[in-house]
Amino acid sequence: MAFVQFSKVSLAFADRDILKNVSLNLAAGSRAALAGANGSGKTTLLKIIAGLIPPDSGERAVQKGTTISYLPQSGIVHKGKTLREETELAFSKAAAKLKRIDELEHKLAKIQQTDNADSYGIDMLLAEHYRLGEEVENSGFYRREAFVSVVLKGLGFKATDINRNTEEFSGGWQMRIALAKVLLENPDILLLDEPTNYLDIEARTWLLEWLKTFTGGCLLVSHDRYFLDKCVNEVFEIFQGDCKRYAGNYSAYEKTRELELESLLKRYAVQQEEIEKTEALIKRFRYKASKAAFAQDLIKRLEKMERIEIPESLKKIKITFPPPPHSGRIALTLDGIGKSYGTNRVLNGLDLTVESGEKLLVAGCNGAGKTTLLRILAGEDKCFDGNIKYGQGISSGYFSQDAAESITGSQTILEYLETEAPTHLIPRLRDMLGAFLFRGDDVYKSLSVLSGGEKSRFAMLYMLLKPLNLLILDEPTNHLDLYSKDVLLDCLKAFTGTVIFVSHDRGFMEALSTKTLGLDAGQHRLYYGNYGYYMEQLEKTHTATAFTPALTAPALSTENKITDNSTGSRLEEKKRQTIFRRLKREEEALLLEIEKLEMEKANLEAELSRPEVYSSAEKARDIKQKLDKIMINLEDKNSAWEAKHKELAEQ
Repeated sequence: MAFVQFSKVSLAFADRDILKNVSLNLAAGSRAALAGANGSGKTTLLKIIAGLIPPDSGERAVQKGTTISYLPQSGIVHKGKTLREETELAFSKAAAKLKRIDELEHKLAKIQQTDNADSYGIDMLLAEHYRLGEEVENSGFYRREAFVSVVLKGLGFKATDINRNTEEFSGGWQMRIALAKVLLENPDILLLDEPTNYLDIEARTWLLEWLKTFTGGCLLVSHDRYFLDKCVNEVFEIFQGDCKRYAGNYSAYEKTRELELESLLKRYAVQQEEIEKTEALIKRFRYKASKAAFAQDLIKRLEKMERIEIPESLKKIKITFPPPPHSGRIALTLDGIGKSYGTNRVLNGLDLTVESGEKLLVAGCNGAGKTTLLRILAGEDKCFDGNIKYGQGISSGYFSQDAAESITGSQTILEYLETEAPTHLIPRLRDMLGAFLFRGDDVYKSLSVLSGGEKSRFAMLYMLLKPLNLLILDEPTNHLDLYSKDVLLDCLKAFTGTVIFVSHDRGFMEALSTKTLGLDAGQHRLYYGNYGYYMEQLEKTHTATAFTPALTAPALSTENKITDNSTGSRLEEKKRQTIFRRLKREEEALLLEIEKLEMEKANLEAELSRPEVYSSAEKARDIKQKLDKIMINLEDKNSAWEAKHKELAEQ
């Protein structure tokens, strides 16, 4: 069985230990994630496993014949070939084996023509010929055209792209080409460093399904928690150069790590208290002749003490941003919004009312008009059909990937924010910057030297510092690690204003969204639930494709499409929304009444358990009568709630 095994591998850069005595095993069927803070050495370890850089010490054992494919985070550029030609390079090893097979056949033919043929030599050649033939067959070389088509389609390429020159593709699509190639290589061990960075939700779902069918071993780094949870069954964490294995998916690892962190924090607090007391004693007695020896002993004790360090990635910083200004009940209303690009009608007769406080996700496949709609809502695109009416007191902010382009200047990050942030937030800017991955000396970087990803994170933070009540966010989690995504998610969930957003991170979408607007080929439908509910509704009406369920995003079903854009149809939709809101209010009122009755019931039961009550027949009887009335009332309210909940589900 193919495997890669490491034992006590170490690597240092200058005086910093990146990896210290790391041991790790990967074999066919392995499904592992590599976790750790930014800069902890994840990419370095992947490169060592791939054989791209040597460790300073330790042993690396690879089973003979084991093939390893590695996808880096970025930096791959293809040119000089068409997309078809480039992807077929994934089968170059099989092509080399075919060449060797031809050579073996020529040798065998020559041997057969001689009288003194060596039977042992013939057997060796035949064995090699058979082995290589099997390997070529198993590589999929003879079915490569079909494999290439399936993988490219799954990763979002169109049929018309196959003959395009690779240099025509942008950076993100260049990485998709690289990903396609490593998948087509069908290696024994697959190493993926942030494979989801450049993938939309459809391509991510397709890749997830592909990995489920992959028979080799896989080790991956990703900032998509949902992807990791569905894909891996073990996690290796690098922390301060050490590597520790955790069984289970990523969420299980986080729960275990959280318990470990609690213990670590307690020990850290005790140690800090001890250090503080010891330093106070040293300061007190250091210059007293009679206590000098005692002070020196204390100094030596501090020097020998093994300091406990808290991992930056696991420190839970809770940050808050300016409260949103007061606004009316309705954040905005869309009436007949339409938009075309030439003959392509991406939005058509879109009617929508967004109430203040809602978290609306705009979902749909590539080209459905998600970013177009957000640009229209933000006022960036003024060429469209229909009307937008903003509610009273609405103050909006818009974040897009293009926001990074406007960030220039010679000021440092910290200087710029200190001049722009509200006064009460200035003392907490360091924590906020840390949450968005600007840590340590990073805060003194000049705006002009920031990378594209850094500018994008800075633009997001800068927008959140403003007092706004409507946030329009296009891919807000790009360039954020899992820790920063959690900080942003907690912040947006606590935000009492309105959020309209597009994302490709399923976990983020499900956790934040309260409603989902589905877009598909000019059609639309509002789903009264989060992204998980939206997907459930689509799955009820669509069957999976032959290879995986996500070669393309599922189209909205006929019954879910709003195909009649007449005034009557729009009025009917508005009426349905009004009914839904009324039912929702009635359901919430019933839940409050049920909660109140449950509290009264609990109080009476507690009263009944007191000795002075149950020992008195009269007092016990009075409380029992009250309990009976509450139980009857509770039964009625629960029945009413069930009926109301059923009505809501039918809307």
